[in-house]
Amino acid sequence: MPSKIRKGDTVVVLAGKDKGKQGAVIEVMPKKNRVLVRSVNMVKRHSKPTQTNPQGGIIDKEAPLHVSNVALIDPSDNKPTRAGFKEEDGKMVRISRRTGTVIPLVTE
Repeated sequence: MPSKIRKGDTVVVLAGKDKGKQGAVIEVMPKKNRVLVRSVNMVKRHSKPTQTNPQGGIIDKEAPLHVSNVALIDPSDNKPTRAGFKEEDGKMVRISRRTGTVIPLVTE
């Protein structure tokens, strides 16, 4: 079965310290059931000086969230929804369970 949340989708956080925040999915980790969402669940990490970052220091980066703690945003009304699948023209497409509209693929 195809993934219900994909890279580029806009999601809202349902639980945790960033509850209610929205962001775009940067990466999906299906084996770990995790997603990385832009500007959500920020953590501080200490980094050594490297050639790419000669200064080193403390950097802010996103930490993965469990996929059950995010919900897909319905493109028709910008509210959280669950995703389902339906066959249209011989292809499987994602649909919104709330409104039944097709959720288009986002290409970045």
